[in-house]
Amino acid sequence: MNGKIEGVVLLLAMGAAMAGAQMSQAPMQGPNPHGGAPDMGRMQQQATVDSMAAAKLPLKITFGPKSAEWTLDKLAALPHRTVTVYNEHTKATESYSGVALIDLLTPLGFPDKPKGKDLRNYLVALGSDGYEVVYAAGEVTPDVHDATVMVADSEGGKPIAADGPLKLVATGEKRPARWVRNLVAVKVLIAP
Repeated sequence: MNGKIEGVVLLLAMGAAMAGAQMSQAPMQGPNPHGGAPDMGRMQQQATVDSMAAAKLPLKITFGPKSAEWTLDKLAALPHRTVTVYNEHTKATESYSGVALIDLLTPLGFPDKPKGKDLRNYLVALGSDGYEVVYAAGEVTPDVHDATVMVADSEGGKPIAADGPLKLVATGEKRPARWVRNLVAVKVLIAP
């Protein structure tokens, strides 16, 4: 990992520790303690702390009895590609760089050219907030599908901030409903 990214990760970890200490003194609650609407600043601060805490966790990918853990350093060493997508939620075109999910799956024995029973495989991707999405084996395999499903570690040439450090991004979708921010796990399962 280059020096700039290491510095950002270190600053994020230090900030998370300091913010966590401050927040543990006064637990976050939905409503403002003085009454009225929820304290949005505090909720955004907690979301940032949660994101930074996820930075400490490696991405775990499981396929049957095999699994691998991917840290930011390990991912940075792999070949990256860049995709440009339109995000319906932000109403903006965004550019992400990262590693194609298939490149992280094949070392575990996931077929890069699935056929027959291989097409019963499906993946469940999990964010640190508990959000889960499902992809069919063919959707993550360039041999079957034209879209790219990527584990992104940068957006617009910078480390992913609020939605990171890792984000699952898919091209070819009308809206980012199956994108997963703060990605922490991908598990391959087999449909009966």
